[in-house]
Amino acid sequence: MAKTKPNDTEGVNKYISNLPVEQQIALERVRQIIKNTVPDAQEYLSYKMPAYHFHGMIGGFAAFKNHCSFFPWDSKTIDVFKDELTSFKTSAGTIQFTPEKPLPEELLQKILRYRVASNLEKKK
Repeated sequence: MAKTKPNDTEGVNKYISNLPVEQQIALERVRQIIKNTVPDAQEYLSYKMPAYHFHGMIGGFAAFKNHCSFFPWDSKTIDVFKDELTSFKTSAGTIQFTPEKPLPEELLQKILRYRVASNLEKKK
């Protein structure tokens, strides 16, 4: 079993604070949705981006020049929610969004709950 890393809230704060204001607001919103949906998730940097762990990876996010991305850390997740993600650019492990067109909170909550359930199922 992979050892979990300690929380690195300061590292995540620094990551977000170094972004343009619109992306700071967009990613802080994603961060708060994650924290509210999975309050016991550990927050740290993985691959130099904010990542969240609860009985396994449940997601991460990053900013890029023209978009932000949410990474559910599992390509199957994108497929499970493909009908709800039609207005977003996706790939095997990425959902792209912009500050002007953020992921709906309810959808992100559903994805996070699915990731938690998948992780707990794997542990059985």
